[in-house]
Amino acid sequence: MPLFKRLFVANRGEIAVRIVGACERLGIESVVAVSDADRDTLAARIATSAVCIGPAPAMQSYLRPETLVAAAVGTGCQAIHPGYGFLSERAGFARLCAEAGIVFVGPSPEAIEAMGDKITAVRLAEEAGVARVPGTGRLDDVAAARAAAARVGYPVLLKATAGGGGRGMRVVAAERELAAAMEAASSEAKAAFGDGTLYMEKFLRHARHIEVQVLGDTQGNIVHLGERDCSTQRRHQKLIEEAPSPILDAVLRERLCESALRLARRAGYRSAGTIEFVYDEAANDAYFLEMNTRIQVEHPVTEEVTGQDLVAEQIRIAAGEPISFAQNDVHPTGHAIECRINAEDAARGFMPSPGRLERWAPPAAPDIRVESHCYPGYVVPPYYDSLLAKVIVRGADRNAAIDRMIEALNGFEVAGVATTIPFQLQVLRHDDFRAARVHTRWVDDGVVKVAA
Repeated sequence: MPLFKRLFVANRGEIAVRIVGACERLGIESVVAVSDADRDTLAARIATSAVCIGPAPAMQSYLRPETLVAAAVGTGCQAIHPGYGFLSERAGFARLCAEAGIVFVGPSPEAIEAMGDKITAVRLAEEAGVARVPGTGRLDDVAAARAAAARVGYPVLLKATAGGGGRGMRVVAAERELAAAMEAASSEAKAAFGDGTLYMEKFLRHARHIEVQVLGDTQGNIVHLGERDCSTQRRHQKLIEEAPSPILDAVLRERLCESALRLARRAGYRSAGTIEFVYDEAANDAYFLEMNTRIQVEHPVTEEVTGQDLVAEQIRIAAGEPISFAQNDVHPTGHAIECRINAEDAARGFMPSPGRLERWAPPAAPDIRVESHCYPGYVVPPYYDSLLAKVIVRGADRNAAIDRMIEALNGFEVAGVATTIPFQLQVLRHDDFRAARVHTRWVDDGVVKVAA
């Protein structure tokens, strides 16, 4: 007997393809939601069936919860997988699914709300004994922010309580910048998330981004699958991710993983989730940042070093099954790296580059994994995120993985749109990256010179 007879995929792009593949392996039929612009996408071609849920703009299709739930009910689906982005971290969407008798493949609405509000998440972390970055709770006005910044010490980072992806964030170097930065960050957060509330943290200039993958089930089991290092970023958007982190010692690695388990238990968490930390190299210590209550773009690097299928586990957990392995079964081996390949021109300020893929020939070799929704002739639409593919490689150690990734990207043939492959190769060949000397502002500092 399959876990569900039919599952609705409320997303697009490579994650929709990934979910359809997991359904096939589990013997589950899949129905993919598509906008008018995605009728001929790869996910629609390989799924059991597809249903159009609206015009191309996301606000008229992928961001309409009532339409998605109605489509799932109308096609006889028992569950909805939201993927990442779009509605994946909307508690209201999870509740709407439950009201319609559809299983939401993800955590409970209560967990989404608790961890989605950054201030609540920080409070839960503190209750679980997990250290946070020195900072504040909710900021009510500029006067309170000035007092807090004086206590925390400049530079400080303003962050949206409901935010993510770098939106609603501003670095403030001095008091004279604070009022304007608060107004800009709050306005941006209000436009992006419908909530302009801010809080403040100490800004760690040369920090690294470390995150721990967790899984929880309805029986109360919680496991971690080790950590990922996502420090190679541009404007708070991840570019390259790897597992394990090349800079953690065994003591700190164990502490972070145990901290992640404590917080997941405190939140009563089920499904796949990621506990994010910021690592202060000067102090050789790490602090809680936030929790993402969904599958992450970079989950394949964890799968490559652990041998576990995280999306399949999400579906099993949603069906009420326990996690299929125990903590003692998790033994990460080797090193994995993922590069995000976007339809962007790095030489022109990473300008989006939609258009037709005149040539599309991803690398195909052992230890190279490509996740993509693209094919020759596919038209990259201008309406959505520019991610074309994720290239994931595995090596016996980090140096071997870097070499393998360079080989893979050199063999990736694309024509018709500009991609970030040339930029990724520059990063991978840089001495700082090879020596694991990058931090979250390394790219923004202009260390890598983009060739015109």
